[in-house]
Amino acid sequence: MLDAVGIAVSPMNQHLSHRAVLSFTGADRTSFLQGLITNDVQSLMPATSVWSALLTPQGRWLSEFFLYDASDRILMDCAVDHANMLVKRLSRFRLRADVQIEKTDLHVITGAESRPIPPDTITHASDPRCDGAGWRAIVTGTGQNGETPTEFLERRLTLGLPDVMDFESEQTLALEADMDLLHGVSWKKGCYMGQELTARTHYRGLVKRRLLPVVLPDGTFPDEGGIIIAGDREVGDIRSRSGNRALAMLRRDAWSSPELTCNGQPLSVVWPAWFPPEMR
Repeated sequence: MLDAVGIAVSPMNQHLSHRAVLSFTGADRTSFLQGLITNDVQSLMPATSVWSALLTPQGRWLSEFFLYDASDRILMDCAVDHANMLVKRLSRFRLRADVQIEKTDLHVITGAESRPIPPDTITHASDPRCDGAGWRAIVTGTGQNGETPTEFLERRLTLGLPDVMDFESEQTLALEADMDLLHGVSWKKGCYMGQELTARTHYRGLVKRRLLPVVLPDGTFPDEGGIIIAGDREVGDIRSRSGNRALAMLRRDAWSSPELTCNGQPLSVVWPAWFPPEMR
């Protein structure tokens, strides 16, 4: 059986199969990550998580991930297709740092606040991006108490939360993916890779497009593709989708357009609670 994004799902297997878990050990694991990624690893504590990203030196997205303090190691919940790349790229920066990076056979599961945490959990924390985002957990088993990938997809689309498939490698800026509004970027920590462009974009207000939740009131999104039109202009494209809900990368000058369509059907932006009204 396949879920809404084409991921194989077993009724007994409810972990997110598009996510993997990396382990960081060694005395320098925190300072090592602190100098490379967008968020403040030093703020990480037990029973919390940090959402962050690795960028190119030019400030373009390479991967997003969640970090957890698991006592003697930091665990990274990342895209399964990025796991080998992250191990390879991050290992280049180890130099003499006491840090070891390894892939694990652990799994990632998610759930709404009302869903119980399974007994095979290594660590768990609230999804730090916004209120109502539920919890994420690292488990040793199949995560039978977790929500299915389809349930997770539909819940995050309702909240307007991005996942790996909503980014474009070496193209998307962190702020275009709302990482500044969803607690994925620290403005107080020191330098990290891609920090110069990220800070300049933030302080000069140069974000020309963003990921936003959208809805087709009278239709459903195609399984693939989907261009958004305003009048006779292309102004965005569809990323994650399920039924009549989706995330779209949409040009800022089209956010308030009354003429938005996708495949000839009227389309509306659904402003999430976490999006500042003064930015709309």
